[in-house]
Amino acid sequence: MALNSGLRSGLKLLTSSKSAFSKSVGRGFHSTRVKRMSSGHGHDEPYYLHAKHMYNLDRMKHQKLKMTLGVFTAFSIGVGVPVWAVIFQQKKTASA
Repeated sequence: MALNSGLRSGLKLLTSSKSAFSKSVGRGFHSTRVKRMSSGHGHDEPYYLHAKHMYNLDRMKHQKLKMTLGVFTAFSIGVGVPVWAVIFQQKKTASA
């Protein structure tokens, strides 16, 4: 008997709060707003000074050396990692 009345009161509570709960729930996409920097141009001048001339490669010191080393490094990683992976896998398969 007590269980029956407990279930009834629980169901009444659930159905009465159901309508209030369904009104507060909204479906759809939600995201937070993008934080904007204080300056109008997307960067804060005292904290981000290099932004204006960041990609001036023609004014770079030792440009030939740095660009050659950068291209060589990227090429070496792009070729070296797959070669190493093949050798590693072949060793692993041969030992099994």
